[in-house]
Amino acid sequence: MLKDKDRIFTNIYGLMGTSLADAKSRGDWDGTKTLMEKGRDQIIDEIKGSGLRGRGGAGFSTGMKWSFMPKEVGSRPHYLVINADEGEPGTCKDREILRNEPQKLIEGCLISSFAMQAHACYVYIRGEFYREGEALQRAVDEAYADGLIGTNACGSGWDFDFYIHMGAGAYICGEETALIESLEGKKGQPRLKPPFPANVGAWGCPTTVNNVESVAVVPEILRRGPEWFAALGRPNNTGTKLFNISGHVNAPCTVEEEMGIPLKELIEKHAGGVTGGWDNLLAIIPGGASVPLLPKSICHTDLKDLESLREFQKGL
Repeated sequence: MLKDKDRIFTNIYGLMGTSLADAKSRGDWDGTKTLMEKGRDQIIDEIKGSGLRGRGGAGFSTGMKWSFMPKEVGSRPHYLVINADEGEPGTCKDREILRNEPQKLIEGCLISSFAMQAHACYVYIRGEFYREGEALQRAVDEAYADGLIGTNACGSGWDFDFYIHMGAGAYICGEETALIESLEGKKGQPRLKPPFPANVGAWGCPTTVNNVESVAVVPEILRRGPEWFAALGRPNNTGTKLFNISGHVNAPCTVEEEMGIPLKELIEKHAGGVTGGWDNLLAIIPGGASVPLLPKSICHTDLKDLESLREFQKGL
């Protein structure tokens, strides 16, 4: 079970205020300029070394994905795009970050964009998350006013702009290339790959699309060191993750836990157990409504990580 000292999202329930001053009191924006002074290569190496994998479902190495961006900026600018579409039924953990921990996302976007030489970031938010979009915009306005983003962000010499784009409720826009099409003002339909977004993405420019949680944890990894993050969880499935537990449980919740926590332990410790007791369980959907069901026969043995689910042809 994750120790409190290892939690990244300390205000995921919004109990302690969400203003910039509140976020700073919890450690956000602490020494951001110093983190950026590590340089692009070291930042990417440390994210690789932490073992962080994308928290949007595919589980691809985040640092590796960043390294696919062109090493030099040519005639085309680089972009970071954040996938906050979260249209999968049964998934709403990024929503909690947007409304209760928005400064973590903004700081993570600045550092990630700097590592990929992008001067602009676009956050694509699911259209139904209207209040979450408002909360993020308030946080962005505060960050601009404080000089944390914008011209000479955090006094680093790096100019960085942050834009919010609200979607229109199309499920397919959760797929990264359909998201890019929608961001450009077109009908949200997936593109053929190759070319991949790192070469031809938003407006034909090199682009990386990352999940909200994948980027929001970056500053804390760099502050505490990649070894700390890599020591949590299991080999090849390191660190912490936000798990959203809903359905027939006694206490639906979103909770931060170590990767690899057994499914039964996750449900009984944090969600109050299955309604009517564990014997009442029929099946669990481990990753949103498009993911195959886990029958009860394997739910007590199955570990909640990418590899163990793959063995059963499931996903997280």
